[in-house]
Amino acid sequence: MPICTTCTHPTAYLYTVYESEYNLRLEQCQAAECNEFVDPYVEHDSLTILLDLFLLKRGVYRHLLYNRGAAPRRLTGRKATPTSSDLKAPNDAEDDKHLNKSNVEIDRWLLVLQLGVALIFVDAFIRWSHLNAKEPTVETPWTKQTLLAFLRVFLGTTAETIAFHGGITLTCYIVMKFIDSFQRIFRASTPRSSIRQQFHLSLISLSLFYSSLTKLFLLFLLTIWLPTPTSTSATPQASNPLPGWAELLARNESNHLISALGILDDDKLDREWIVRNVLGGMSAGFGLRVILDIHPLFTTVVILAGWAAKTTVATLVSKWVGQDELAREAWLAYSIP
Repeated sequence: MPICTTCTHPTAYLYTVYESEYNLRLEQCQAAECNEFVDPYVEHDSLTILLDLFLLKRGVYRHLLYNRGAAPRRLTGRKATPTSSDLKAPNDAEDDKHLNKSNVEIDRWLLVLQLGVALIFVDAFIRWSHLNAKEPTVETPWTKQTLLAFLRVFLGTTAETIAFHGGITLTCYIVMKFIDSFQRIFRASTPRSSIRQQFHLSLISLSLFYSSLTKLFLLFLLTIWLPTPTSTSATPQASNPLPGWAELLARNESNHLISALGILDDDKLDREWIVRNVLGGMSAGFGLRVILDIHPLFTTVVILAGWAAKTTVATLVSKWVGQDELAREAWLAYSIP
């Protein structure tokens, strides 16, 4: 059932369509404390939805995970157009309801498969570009050797992704069972939230893939604009001139602060590792909180379990993905948190 993207209150419809497909009216949330539009993203274009995904907005996650593809209410004039379900017996309507839920779950798993293949391919290309940057001996990427190397990276990335999603899914199942048992023992009268009532295992992988878009977008930008290594042959003033504020600090003999800021240099800061593990972990935790509705401490435990499974698989496949010691070390440094 669709939900309100603001308060998660269940609703029958997201919007009402009149005589024309382009003549529609957004439904208003019936919750007393909300009274907002149920899902404003119905009227937004794909670019706006994608930008809000990059910005990790909770409403767009609820729109894509729960409201995507929901049928509208159709009205002609002042009377509602009768549907086939209105003319059936109660038992037939109940069977259709279960059948629709089954179809929604199948469609959701198909979407997970489609997103998974596409995003794993992008991730493998980013990793392959990163490994090629560590191996300057390669003259052209269009050789049989480099294509085989890309295939190994793609299979290794697929194994890591399956391990990451599998570890998180298993841990989520255990944590949710523990929380439900705890609530039944100590707070039996506490009702379950609407988000918890609509929880399905397919939502875990789907939310993880959606949350990985921010990470992959930034990693792709870092692949295009690689940092230029600083030259050590010239003097410090010629090779790496300090900005005005740094020169002022240097004149004041603030050497400790200058040394602390030195960790931001291109040769010391591993941007790819930070984006993939720090930002990627935060994005995955945010996506899981949308569907799990649990304390951030439990979400952190789930992410750590996924990282442990991913690290184990990355260590096992590193000997096969990296054909030499340099490539193997680069793969491990890039993959392991």
